[in-house]
Amino acid sequence: MQNLEERPVYVIGHRHPDTDSICAAITYANLKNEITDGNYKACRAGDLNEETRYVLRKFGVEEPLYIEDVRPQVHDMEIREIDGVGKGESLKTAWKLMTDANVVTLPVTEGDELTGLITMDDIVDSYMDTYDANILSLAKTSYQNIVETLDGKMVVGDIDAQVERGKILIAAGSPELMEHYIQQDDIVILGNRYEMQLCAIEMNAGGIIVCEGADIASTIQKQAENHGCKIISTPHDTFTVARLINQSLPISYFMRSRKLVTFHLDDFTEDVQAVMAKERHRYFPVLDESERFAGMISRRNFLGAQKKQVILVDHNEKSQAVKGLESADILEIIDHHRLGTVETMGPVFFRNQPLGSTSTIIYKMYMENQVKIDKTTAGLLLAAIISDTLLYRSPTCTEEDKKAGKMLSEIAGIDDEAFALEIFRAGSNLSSKTPGEIIRQDFKRFSVNDLTVGIGQINSMDAEELKELEKRVEPVLQGELENAKNLDMIFLLFTNILKESSEVLFAGNNAEEVLEDAFGNKRAEDGSICLDGVVSRKKQFLPALVEALQQR
Repeated sequence: MQNLEERPVYVIGHRHPDTDSICAAITYANLKNEITDGNYKACRAGDLNEETRYVLRKFGVEEPLYIEDVRPQVHDMEIREIDGVGKGESLKTAWKLMTDANVVTLPVTEGDELTGLITMDDIVDSYMDTYDANILSLAKTSYQNIVETLDGKMVVGDIDAQVERGKILIAAGSPELMEHYIQQDDIVILGNRYEMQLCAIEMNAGGIIVCEGADIASTIQKQAENHGCKIISTPHDTFTVARLINQSLPISYFMRSRKLVTFHLDDFTEDVQAVMAKERHRYFPVLDESERFAGMISRRNFLGAQKKQVILVDHNEKSQAVKGLESADILEIIDHHRLGTVETMGPVFFRNQPLGSTSTIIYKMYMENQVKIDKTTAGLLLAAIISDTLLYRSPTCTEEDKKAGKMLSEIAGIDDEAFALEIFRAGSNLSSKTPGEIIRQDFKRFSVNDLTVGIGQINSMDAEELKELEKRVEPVLQGELENAKNLDMIFLLFTNILKESSEVLFAGNNAEEVLEDAFGNKRAEDGSICLDGVVSRKKQFLPALVEALQQR
């Protein structure tokens, strides 16, 4: 689990990020890292448009981290980091590791790869339910395990060998009697009786275990070498050896290796809980994105699962926000739009100003905190202000936006008008995009009464380019509406920045009537309507649309 000071705070814009949303996230995360001891990360909740990609490439800035959903994930929980055990290790070793670590499940690994699980129940079952005298050979038990389990030493033979054949038996009778029981390759548990040791060797036993630390004559050792019989010496008595020897069995013989229930670090906790509820296990292994073992979790770990911490920029409506926002901890909202529907569990820092760009607010916050703005930051903030105010032509633009833009252009060493031409050309160069991608280029959802309305906007300085894009999009607009989830109407503005006007395509029940009601002196022709002087979705188009919908 990450320490509190290491936990990231995600600074993130809306689902259809524009240049202001992305640049605001990047620059505000940098500001917060500069003035606090926190760990702030700029993120995005959707794909970047061509305009924004151009801006980031121009200033050599990486795209923010993509986050689709901010619900708590496994990596937000306290993961028990526990070393895996090799499948050849003994049950006794596994039991000791479990008791020392106070766990009931142990991961079996090869390197970083999870190969199985062994539980205390598995070990108890092996101890209580095993009656087969051939169990050592069936499990291919190593002599290393036997020696370690019996606290003994290898007197004769290769300690790295395995028990391949034979059964376990105790030499409790006379040599004459035992000759009828000892077979080739058996493992014989016996005491210090010379004749019994010799009998076992001559009957070609695979090995003998001499109890109570009894001396082993050199002649016995020599005979054992000649017959290929291994000798193990242990300080324990015969009863203890008989009781302990099954604990030398390798984990591989009892571990679970098929149909393991595992989780990944990026799995959502609510999905994990649903799976856990159906399983009787107490601990579950966690794998990373490369399928490497990362640790263990149990049901009680959910008690400490921490919500993701987020700061919203350039929006405050739930319909526009990243998925899973209701499960996150919202710390701040920095925005310049109307107040929406985001609800928070507690009070948050909320800065909302009627300016043309969120990046103008962030510029002011740099000034207020006396943090120096470097050329890259200035370039990003300038690009966002130019984009959102249409180079100061939008009615949303204020004197503060213009002042900020001029200051930032000086810091960045950029001519704002020439830069604006670059930005808008990059943003309207959609020749390689599908009609659906063009529609979603800069698209936002708004809730009005019981209706959900989608409004997209394409800005350009080239009238011919806008007309060509309209022709490509118009035939598919109704289909896009039908395929969209919970969307009642759709409007798409093709805004000519130089002429300061917008051609609007529309689809949906009553969309035409609503549009005509909103702009009463205009009538739709051939599926579109031309709105002179309308360039702002936020300040001109949306308010008129909302009023018309409310009146209806």
